Amino acid sequence: MQPRGVLHHPLAARRVTVVGTRQVGGGLLRVTLRGPELDGFSALGPTDHIKLFLPDPATGVLHAPWITDDGGLQRPDHGVSISRDYTPLNHVPATANGEASIDIDCVLHKNPGPATRWAAQAAPGQEVVVVGPRGSVLAPTATPHVVLIADETALPAVSRWLELLDPETRITAILQGEDESVEDYLTPNQHARAAIEWLYREDGPGQVYEAVRSLTLDDSTYVWAAGEATELIPVRRHLRRELGFELDQMSVQGYWKRGVVNLDHHAPIDESDPE
Repeated sequence: MQPRGVLHHPLAARRVTVVGTRQVGGGLLRVTLRGPELDGFSALGPTDHIKLFLPDPATGVLHAPWITDDGGLQRPDHGVSISRDYTPLNHVPATANGEASIDIDCVLHKNPGPATRWAAQAAPGQEVVVVGPRGSVLAPTATPHVVLIADETALPAVSRWLELLDPETRITAILQGEDESVEDYLTPNQHARAAIEWLYREDGPGQVYEAVRSLTLDDSTYVWAAGEATELIPVRRHLRRELGFELDQMSVQGYWKRGVVNLDHHAPIDESDPE
């Protein structure tokens, strides 16, 4: 399979302002960020992510990071510096009539951490810092069939996949949320772009693995999966061990893990096959 193209971007820390929020379905809240420092922002791949730095929840003070002379990211050595990764959406470049903007979609968890609490009370005028993306891994081209597997935390990336894949690519999606409200996240055009099987967590565990096992996959298929890490381990093992998928045919990422705060989604999810 042809490797996905990779673009590198100069790392930048951009101070931006909240301009509004709105519910977008599936228990997600959209936060729109705007500011002149978004000039030059680029996110061309479906899985690009930014690191969002939030104010100290106790004081409301934003302890902003900065880029060092050698291009690295430096956090302040004082105060509380909280950051979380998000998929940037709906980038609007600056025009003569307005500053550039992006959206981020935040899952409103039932047991909220600092990022969820921030999003729930985000109001126009509040400042945050956007760092990245460091690069873009482009959508695969000339791929007959792409399978997307995700829970609600990865729905923003799913929406990017649906927008960026070639029109002739056949898309199958297995998407999971708490209940049927998760279906409201995608637009009608996005629903029409893929053959989607919706799964609801309230119906019990193990559904994602069983749904993947029921698919007919071959060496012309590319699989992307993201969500709760523990649930995706059997999915990855099925692809690698039972179907013999090569690493360039798939990407399986844990966006979160039960009982773990701020999981490193770059880390391998399966210690028995750490890539």
